[in-house]
Amino acid sequence: MVGTEKADLRWGVERRLEFIEFRLFWEGHVNRGDLMDAFSVSVNQASTDLNRYIGMAPDNMTYDKSARTYIRGSKFDPLFLKPDASRYLSQLRSVADGILDRADAWIGQFPSYDSAPTPVRGVNAKTLRSVVAAIRRSEAIEVKYQSLSQPEPRWRWIAPHAIGFDGFRWHTRAFCLTDQSFKDFLLSRIIETCGTKPSELGADDDADWNEQVTLEIGPHPELSETQQKVIALDYGMRSGRAKISVRKALLHYALKRLGLDTDPAARQPQDQQIILLNRQAVVGTRNAAGSHQELS
Repeated sequence: MVGTEKADLRWGVERRLEFIEFRLFWEGHVNRGDLMDAFSVSVNQASTDLNRYIGMAPDNMTYDKSARTYIRGSKFDPLFLKPDASRYLSQLRSVADGILDRADAWIGQFPSYDSAPTPVRGVNAKTLRSVVAAIRRSEAIEVKYQSLSQPEPRWRWIAPHAIGFDGFRWHTRAFCLTDQSFKDFLLSRIIETCGTKPSELGADDDADWNEQVTLEIGPHPELSETQQKVIALDYGMRSGRAKISVRKALLHYALKRLGLDTDPAARQPQDQQIILLNRQAVVGTRNAAGSHQELS
């Protein structure tokens, strides 16, 4: 019955019911004012949403008359929300980085928080718009690009099919008509864009983009048994290992970000912390990808 009711809900209503569960799960309470502030709805609409939710999940919240708010029930079992720590923490980070305004986050009472600063990358909004439009229309676009290998920027045609993030920088994955290969182009190094033309090459033609590589990681064997257990906990390992799936085109960046791009013996075990258990297979895959993974 509940499944049928959920299927009949409009997107806006379901979104507000999910918000109710978010507040109940993370903060333990929710009231009409929370809905009114988050969605700019009327008092009547907020009351309707709360009553609708109670009707669908009567055990999930009860009304506290003294506090004049709904509180999480002892048998709380979410219908709309899949509790996810990453989602909560990503909101904190987005607010800390100035990407998301506090008023637009679903978190009501923010804990004290901050994040290590990341250098601002100079991606021009119009440049990004042009690249995204080219991706959407399956077009090639002429860009003025500054590479590390050339002293001066030069014009070239690229056919972008995706946007990628290496952990620090945003780039577009594209077929370079000049070099006749799929490569990564940093969005911050695209100085200008010019004309466009139809392109017959896209994501389906980019083998490295479509192939998945599995990284098997484990605690550094030279750590103590207790330290290895701590590292296993940090990375959600089971039986001393964890598997991470990554696109072959992003393998170079993933290894670098995890500190797995060098010989583990080059760093102290306490600094390295994790090792690549299937290093031989991954290194062979990385070498096969060649320069197509490197930023131009």
